[in-house]
Amino acid sequence: MNLFNRFILRIKKSTNLRNTSSFAETMELSDEILPSIYTRETDPVYHNESHLNKLYNIPSKDCATILSHGLMNQYKIQLKIFNEMSILIRKPSIELLSYLSKSDYAKPVNKYVIYGECGSGKSTLLYHLLHYGYNTNKIIVYVNHAQYWFTKPKEIKYSEIERNIIDLPIDTRIWLDKFKLLNNHILCQANIKLSKSYKWGTGANFPKDSSLIDLINFGIDQTRYASEIVAALVNELKQASRIGLCNVLVLIDNYNIFFSHYTQIKNSLKKFALTSEFSLTQNFLEITKSDWCNGQIIVTVDTAVNKDRQESHLPRYLLTKEGFEHLDPFLPINVENYSEDEFYTMIDYYKHKKLIRSLTSNGEKELKLLSGYNPYKLMDLCKHL
Repeated sequence: MNLFNRFILRIKKSTNLRNTSSFAETMELSDEILPSIYTRETDPVYHNESHLNKLYNIPSKDCATILSHGLMNQYKIQLKIFNEMSILIRKPSIELLSYLSKSDYAKPVNKYVIYGECGSGKSTLLYHLLHYGYNTNKIIVYVNHAQYWFTKPKEIKYSEIERNIIDLPIDTRIWLDKFKLLNNHILCQANIKLSKSYKWGTGANFPKDSSLIDLINFGIDQTRYASEIVAALVNELKQASRIGLCNVLVLIDNYNIFFSHYTQIKNSLKKFALTSEFSLTQNFLEITKSDWCNGQIIVTVDTAVNKDRQESHLPRYLLTKEGFEHLDPFLPINVENYSEDEFYTMIDYYKHKKLIRSLTSNGEKELKLLSGYNPYKLMDLCKHL
């Protein structure tokens, strides 16, 4: 049994938590057992500066839907072992929540680029914003783990519509399925109708004013058409937003992957394809244009997904000239490593959850030195204590 497995076993025994695979079974913290490191306010709509450096739990009723797109490994461990999904409320989150609540949605979409060192908490910030979007009835276009589309796709085929464009039918169908699960409640309320007719093959005919949900269901059921359905979905969401039928929140993690020259898939010329040759790239570049309103666009950039660009974490470098000009104008949001207060909040959290059994003052100093206050490095170090 390796060190990490022994750690898992120790935590399970000491906390007497049942192993669960269901998000819906996530434990709610009652007022009686709520430590000072938590806030009782679990709705991001009401988070403000008074909640800084506090943790909040995503309620169990929301977990299954909000987290349907998949979790980073550290949150899978947290949910499985701690039986909760806790997020630290940080200054960049409060800043962005303030912008979202005060924006003029009648004007072209505002864009925000979240950047920072690898492991500083950019993806976690998106989870916070995802919860906000869900609670405010926005249609959420959420993309994460896009880098795997270009390195470990489940199926590859060339587009039947555009020559030399590569489709990833199964990955696209999976994304459509998760999009529907995340947005089904608001799609049913909005009852969005198609702005034009669509036709694929001999039997796939969707006249103007057909239901958008029917189109999405078709893409889920007929995998071969999934890529074309995503393109149509993007077009219809932008059009519905323009005329005020819905409000769309676009959240894309590791957005700079769409401008990377590194893939592990060969094109028809037997050369490694560029990410720009994929229909999924084209679709998500389309929805991040500035030609629509009644929405917001928030993306992250990270060196972890750029094999050919590792020297800087700044947006201009990671996005390349093409990506920078595509998003421009945008507001950069820097996510820094933990502050002193945030560091101690997380240390107290790990102690509360018995991830840390005992820690001396010298041990705390060592953790500061070894982690550099980096959130990911801190958690990685603590799981071995």
